[in-house]
Amino acid sequence: MSDSYFPQPGALHRRTFLRVAGASAAAASLVLAGCSTDTPTPVPVNPNLLTLGSADTGLLNYLYLLEQLKTAFYQKVVDAPPADLRTGEKAIFDDLRDHELVHRETLRYVLGTDAFDAAFSKPLVFDFSSLTLTTRAGVLAGAQQLEDLGVAAYTGALRLLKTITTVSLLAKVVSVEARHAALVRDLRTPGSFAGDDVVISTGALQSVSLAKSPVQVVAEAKAFFLPIVVSTDSLPTA
Repeated sequence: MSDSYFPQPGALHRRTFLRVAGASAAAASLVLAGCSTDTPTPVPVNPNLLTLGSADTGLLNYLYLLEQLKTAFYQKVVDAPPADLRTGEKAIFDDLRDHELVHRETLRYVLGTDAFDAAFSKPLVFDFSSLTLTTRAGVLAGAQQLEDLGVAAYTGALRLLKTITTVSLLAKVVSVEARHAALVRDLRTPGSFAGDDVVISTGALQSVSLAKSPVQVVAEAKAFFLPIVVSTDSLPTA
């Protein structure tokens, strides 16, 4: 049978050809885009990252974390007190532990289900390996570090909180924390209950405790949290 029996397609008009060619190119580009190998690489999630929330809730969680840290410290001291503690000092550390426990549980109650560890199956474990807890000097140095840091943390947070009732509550807590800090300093060096390193010594704010931001406090305390990494990214700064 001759090929001429079948009708041959006519030549495409130039404009028709351009329309068809354009549509084909567009369809091809969509297919290629769907098959692209430039798939975004998933950002790994750090399983040890601890976020605290934002606004007043975030600040309360931040202070709650610090109260957990200090309670754990004093618990460790009273569980295995240094042999060279002086008469009556073990009882002092018992009292400090009890006070911090009350502060911790008060903040837990205020936070309720917003507490960062509300869904945790077990409490955080803190790392005190950077401290020397087998001697009186080492324990007092660690206590001073944590108490001074705690007072600075509360003083800084009070400037950022927006809820009046929360400010009133935490102002009472920080007054106790300041007494703790003064007591520990006096045990370490009699008569040194306040120093220029923690109290403003001149000007209108003379005798007011120095304040530190959450970023500063977490940076100074990060060794105690390992392997946990505490994020302050969502906390207020002003």
